[in-house]
Amino acid sequence: MFETIANDNDRGQVGIGTLIVFIAMVLVAAIAAGVLINTAGSLQSQASDTGTETQQAVANQIEVVHAYAEDSDGDTTTGFEDLNLIVKKSAGSDVIDLDSMTIQYTDSDNSITLATSNGAVEPDGESLTATSDRVEMTIDLSSTAAGALQPGDSATVELIDQSGAQFSYGVTMPQTVSDDQTVANV
Repeated sequence: MFETIANDNDRGQVGIGTLIVFIAMVLVAAIAAGVLINTAGSLQSQASDTGTETQQAVANQIEVVHAYAEDSDGDTTTGFEDLNLIVKKSAGSDVIDLDSMTIQYTDSDNSITLATSNGAVEPDGESLTATSDRVEMTIDLSSTAAGALQPGDSATVELIDQSGAQFSYGVTMPQTVSDDQTVANV
């Protein structure tokens, strides 16, 4: 089972060879561990950023409390030119900056992207800071390709805040509107 070593010099060479192999294995293991630790740190940082962005997109919600269409020129035959949305922020949301909000207005014929910065949407305030805050946003439909809302029309308004969180609200005009009616709940 054991071989008898006749020469003492042979025994030392085997020990040095084993030591070199052992040191090489330790170095390879250390390099691999360094790569794994670096990768784990990078993945942890990326996961943290993704979690923060996801939390903002899910938690930052804006809600429409009430909506109504208004005939601003007093002539109901031309339809209702202004769509007014009374909005609030959801519980747990961060401050919602209304100046950086984008609105996607979609009806049966059009899909239009509106922004508060170009004057198509006029918020009655700059931001929603508390859950109790209410802001009226007026969408001037006469200045868009969609045109005024007519009786029986329906549309979807999608509110997109600065974090990318989206809230969809369906607008449906009543089938009949009296000639002297200037406001209609939608």
